[in-house]
Amino acid sequence: MKAKAVKIADGVYWVGVIHWNSRTFHGYGIPGTTYNAYLVFGEEKTVLIDNAYVGLQNQLDARIEDAFAQEGKEIKIDVFVQNHSEMDHSTYLRDTIDKYNPDAEIYASANCIKFLEAQYHNFSDLELTPVATGDEIDIGGRTLKFVSAPMLHWPDSMFTFLAEEGILFSNDAFGQHVCHSKRFDKDYSLDYLLREAQKYYANLVTLGSPMLRMKLQELTDNGLLEQIKMIAPCHGQIWTNPGPIVEKYSEWASGVCKDKITVIYDTMHHSTEKLAFQIAEGIMSEGVEVAMYFMQEDGPDDVITDILDSKAIALGAPTMMNKPFPRIGNMMYWLDCVNFKGTGSEKNALIFSSKGWGGGAVAKLQRDLEEAGFTVTDTLDVLFVPDEDILAEAFEKGAELARSIKE
Repeated sequence: MKAKAVKIADGVYWVGVIHWNSRTFHGYGIPGTTYNAYLVFGEEKTVLIDNAYVGLQNQLDARIEDAFAQEGKEIKIDVFVQNHSEMDHSTYLRDTIDKYNPDAEIYASANCIKFLEAQYHNFSDLELTPVATGDEIDIGGRTLKFVSAPMLHWPDSMFTFLAEEGILFSNDAFGQHVCHSKRFDKDYSLDYLLREAQKYYANLVTLGSPMLRMKLQELTDNGLLEQIKMIAPCHGQIWTNPGPIVEKYSEWASGVCKDKITVIYDTMHHSTEKLAFQIAEGIMSEGVEVAMYFMQEDGPDDVITDILDSKAIALGAPTMMNKPFPRIGNMMYWLDCVNFKGTGSEKNALIFSSKGWGGGAVAKLQRDLEEAGFTVTDTLDVLFVPDEDILAEAFEKGAELARSIKE
């Protein structure tokens, strides 16, 4: 096939692949995505940074060939840099090495080297060089500096910094799962891209927030952060203006939130729904923003996105057989997996439920929420259908929750 490489700086090309028809990744809904790889030409060596997903290698090959054609050079890749071993960035790596230079230098973190062999079982015959923060290589007039970045978002993750151009190849950090024909942030609305980046962070990076805070501080202390002129992640658009996304990552990693509460509920016969709506009215009466989700229809990935910059949540489910209504379970597992412990902010929670002759949902939801990093400050457990007095109580509990986050 034929495909064009995109020049992002002198001698630096995007040679990634576009996955137009992907609709889910890491369990959450996406409108397609990209798997970005980059080719860097030095005076002495040419480097391929990261790789492609299975079934899409023809795009990668075509763009690599086009980049060499644009540079007017014979095709030969001297150095392979693998920032992360997850399959969406590495499935075609061994084939790429065999095709373009079996004797190439290969650099990755120590964990990445172990993980590649554990996933593919075909790297043991190659010489892979482990690198960490402080290591660098000269490719002829250009320097690649390596920065360890464990848990952003795997233990093997690292960044590669092209010093002379100020380009940070950040792999999964600073990415977005979007799929467009143009490659740069400036080609699309900043608000839109930051929202997609928030969804990406919330679902994939939240657990690594403590490490991210440390990494941003490290990059500041060693003067690298101020040298970054472009961030080239492995998914989505390339940040030609990195300031806004760096600022947002700093906020999300530190638990900076809006005066906002996310209301999440499911319902059987609309009783819990009535409570949800009244709680939302109470929250709004205090001038606090509400994000509302009905788990029969909405996905937990979108819920997590709004929870990220909310100071509190209100979570409701009816009781069924002395337990929370099972359909809320996917949401609870998602919260436990993402986990907001260590994000830098304490998120409060109000739990509400409608029950029949017996309860049980509230106690189970409280245990699960506390395990996921929330502080349960109030509950409302209602017998059957709420009357006007109960609805007024629900309104007031919503208002109290809103007042508590403003305080």
